[in-house]
Amino acid sequence: MPALHRVFLVGPMGAGKSTIGKYLAQHLKLRFADTDTEIEVRTGADIPWIFDVEGEEGFRDREQQVVAEMTEWDDVVLATGGGVVLRPENRSALAGRGFVIYLYATVEEQVRRTRRDRRRPLLQTGDPEQTLRDLMAVRDPLYREIADHIIETDACSPRMVAQRLVEELAAL
Repeated sequence: MPALHRVFLVGPMGAGKSTIGKYLAQHLKLRFADTDTEIEVRTGADIPWIFDVEGEEGFRDREQQVVAEMTEWDDVVLATGGGVVLRPENRSALAGRGFVIYLYATVEEQVRRTRRDRRRPLLQTGDPEQTLRDLMAVRDPLYREIADHIIETDACSPRMVAQRLVEELAAL
């Protein structure tokens, strides 16, 4: 297994980055952190409110600052927001400072996992499935561009995905 002191999880909404990240951190004996949670702690506001008040661009500015800092943390499994790859600066920080794992989920699975979630501003549309398809068309190539490892999350529980990841990483 490669020496893993900084593991960064990327992928779409509903891929399980936060949940899988917590299990993976336990397995690897690292701490777990989440960029969206860090943004909420620093601002004292939740992500939907930031989107409402500052728009997506304002949120992305905050996200870029947090990613720049958190990708320098050691001994961490870091879950990122689905749109983190949109900015080249974030892709560079992630790819250059740690081991990037792309948690891939099909659009159908994303729809299933997010259909009742009202905390995802980009999905508050008349057609969330089409929104997820559009986002995936743009973001999937960016996730793949920076990924050191890709794992599909559709058919397994988060705990099983984390276990499979540990096994796959051990084989590297």
